[in-house]
Amino acid sequence: MSAWLPGPVLVAAGCGGTGRELEPYAGPAGLEGLDFVTRSITLDARQGGPGPRLVEVPGGVVNAVGLPNPGLEHFLATELPWLVRAGARVIVSIAGSTMGEYADLARRLSRAPGVAGLEVNVGAPDEVGLGLFEVREPYHSASVIAAVRREFPADRPVLAKLRPDVSRVVEGARSCHEAGATAIVIGNAVPAAFPDGRAGGLSGPAIAPIALRCVAAVHQALPDLPTIGCGGVRDLASARSYLTAGATAVQVGTALLHDPTTVARLRAELDPTRHPSTPTPSEEDA
Repeated sequence: MSAWLPGPVLVAAGCGGTGRELEPYAGPAGLEGLDFVTRSITLDARQGGPGPRLVEVPGGVVNAVGLPNPGLEHFLATELPWLVRAGARVIVSIAGSTMGEYADLARRLSRAPGVAGLEVNVGAPDEVGLGLFEVREPYHSASVIAAVRREFPADRPVLAKLRPDVSRVVEGARSCHEAGATAIVIGNAVPAAFPDGRAGGLSGPAIAPIALRCVAAVHQALPDLPTIGCGGVRDLASARSYLTAGATAVQVGTALLHDPTTVARLRAELDPTRHPSTPTPSEEDA
């Protein structure tokens, strides 16, 4: 098994903002020691998609945010230094339109102080619409991971983020791991549509049963591969469902839109020794 293991709870890509928005709700220690996955960073700035970008639906949200971000140079100059000063363990999510762009991002981020690892977004629900490298087969995502791994230090983790496709997830996880991925994140948004028919991605509790099945399948087939579950994690019970299915850790995303304290609560409940000043439910009931 890889020597790298995350904390029990990570912030999912794009769901903690720049970090400044989440810090007041992150508990007594703030972002100190928190595995924080940034929004997906591209070489050039992106304004994001047209509004409305997010619509609440039964069991979750449909979004088409369009990966808005300031571009790599601005991120390195402003957002990354702030996160490092806040004490977060920064895992930079990256997205590109070509394998060359992914490799360039990895190379330049490898030299940036404070980058603890990379999360490679190879499971976007609509990569063609977003102008990203199209991942139709597991070998496509593996090729991206290999390109990133060649440019990023071997002693730092590279996470491959895959969509929860039950029929292909084991093959995709195996291919990415063989290409150099340290761990697999299962639970990107699944392809969906807005009420007006526009393409988007569904996330939240509605996709949890699918993501759980994918986590269990990957763990059964590749038990030594660290797997991070994402999709509908909102409380202790939902987090433990992923851990019971074989996940090493969970990511919290959509729940932060409703309750930005979710990460702080789960960190305390899953590992109270790290946050003794935050009471667990059992302590509150005593």
